[in-house]
Amino acid sequence: MMNRNHMFLYAVVTVCCAFEGVLTLSDNGLILPEHVRSFAYYYGAFWPGLLDNWKPNYVVQPYLMFFTHVFLHTGLVHLVVNMITLCSLGLAVINRVGQGRFVLLYAISGLGGGIGFAFLAENLQPMVGASGALFGLLGAILAWEFEDSREDREALRDFAMVIFLLTVLNLVYWWAMNGQLAWQAHLGGFLFGAIAAIVMRRKVPDDELPT
Repeated sequence: MMNRNHMFLYAVVTVCCAFEGVLTLSDNGLILPEHVRSFAYYYGAFWPGLLDNWKPNYVVQPYLMFFTHVFLHTGLVHLVVNMITLCSLGLAVINRVGQGRFVLLYAISGLGGGIGFAFLAENLQPMVGASGALFGLLGAILAWEFEDSREDREALRDFAMVIFLLTVLNLVYWWAMNGQLAWQAHLGGFLFGAIAAIVMRRKVPDDELPT
């Protein structure tokens, strides 16, 4: 039986899988019309140019793209990696602060990923994927761990090592992918998620949060 506290998490996973399933089938000519992926990116990806002087496809596209890009991916591998990560981090966040705060953190992190990409991306290529939101969840978890262990020097060293390894990992992937990694979204999501988690916790302690 499905845990009701996990319903939003499973809904996000289902929507992402459904979108990528349709796009993959279209890519392989198994459903019509073909080339649906281009159409989906055209309307749902994050396009930095829309924040400048590009004409949007619909009035609210420059605003909605901060969230719609999270549900689109570049292929099955991208999808699977992100969904496994989402389930792992999402369950950890829900178990700690409940589904309502998870929804808020996920939305804020996705927004932060878009903002990071908007300000730091050097080209006008579109961006898709849940990675920014996922890094936000990770940032939230690390922020909580940091606050729990501020007096523990060994724990703080471990925290610094995690941040260092994340930075190195992003650099390696960025190099391996010939600069196609949206590290800007990762950074933006991480910072927004961490800050939101700290503010959230200080306003409402963990032991007072509803589940």
